[in-house]
Amino acid sequence: MATPRLIAALAAAALLGFQPLQAGQADVLKVDIRPAAEVGRFDLDVTLRHADSGWDHYANRWEVVAPDGRVIATRVLAHPHEHEQPFTRGLSGVRIPAEFTWVRLRGHDLVHGYGGREVTLSVPRH
Repeated sequence: MATPRLIAALAAAALLGFQPLQAGQADVLKVDIRPAAEVGRFDLDVTLRHADSGWDHYANRWEVVAPDGRVIATRVLAHPHEHEQPFTRGLSGVRIPAEFTWVRLRGHDLVHGYGGREVTLSVPRH
């Protein structure tokens, strides 16, 4: 049974235009990078967090960005992960040129684009 205090709080929230919590930006939480069998190529596992709310608002990719700002690899995320948060997805055989000693990983979502937490890490060499 709703108490008068709860009813008053709900009414105030409605009058003030209360909006339910919405999905924010895609945050990169963790990155594991390992040299692949072929020199100059790497396997990555990236953990993302995003409050996916359905097909209209979900984290749809993560990217490997070179020091010069060029996107050198993209992992497309084909569907929402509403019930799997955070989640980890991999990408194998990413070519990272030897002149790059570090890369940056960033997430992207359908509504906000970029802007969440990014991770910069050193590139291990064979």
